[in-house]
Amino acid sequence: MLVLLISGLMIGCLLGLTGAGGGILAVPMLMASQGWTVAQAAPVGLLAVTLSTFIGSLQGLYQGIVRYRAAIWIAIMSIPSSHFAIGLSHQVPTVWLMLCFAITMLVVAYRMFSAQHEEFHNPPCRIHPQTGKLIWDMYSVLVLSAIGVLAGFLTGLLGVGGGFVIIPALKKATNLSMQQIVATSLMIICLVGGMSIVLHALDGFHYPMPVSAYFSASCLIGLLVGRCAIAYLATSFIQRIFATVVIIIAVLMLVKSLWMLYA
Repeated sequence: MLVLLISGLMIGCLLGLTGAGGGILAVPMLMASQGWTVAQAAPVGLLAVTLSTFIGSLQGLYQGIVRYRAAIWIAIMSIPSSHFAIGLSHQVPTVWLMLCFAITMLVVAYRMFSAQHEEFHNPPCRIHPQTGKLIWDMYSVLVLSAIGVLAGFLTGLLGVGGGFVIIPALKKATNLSMQQIVATSLMIICLVGGMSIVLHALDGFHYPMPVSAYFSASCLIGLLVGRCAIAYLATSFIQRIFATVVIIIAVLMLVKSLWMLYA
């Protein structure tokens, strides 16, 4: 239980600090501490992340920085791909899921270590200068829909919140401030994760309540700590620490999956 507590606190803290990324650590942490497969760990990790981001979403709504219409639309667009990916996760052998997860983690780490992403000079989704709200046209709807489809697929297949895709995508495709992007990402993760949890339950998955409750509670505490500490730490510093941890875990998973594949 100590491993669950420490990993949950760390994951929640990273979510609170960066608005993304923490969820991708939940699955390997649960696999290592409980001896689970990806298919067993993904729903529990997703439950913990979703409950934590729910608190972050409430805070963002209270502060008025969440673009809730965009968040709801992206979440709705994620439903079909998430449902498809959940079914796919039961058909794909564990070793291939582990390989996919490890490669995804390495991509995340690379993007976090790389230079800041440059925004489009004329982003397809723009804030109206007078109203402060997103301008909804066909192009912006299609862009936001594509973000939702990709986030839903990754959430259903790998049990990750999708924030590591949502944040860089919103940063490139909109002229929202970073504070608005992080808050909106937390709400999207919460909505997408909530729907995926329901789909997992309808698909017959039974959540192990002691582990789920303990891990979720520690993630929630970590998120609250992270939201308090964000004013005192540089985001780039936090991202580099997180990326280092992700690389270590990804390499270990890659080695294990290759060993299983060729053993």
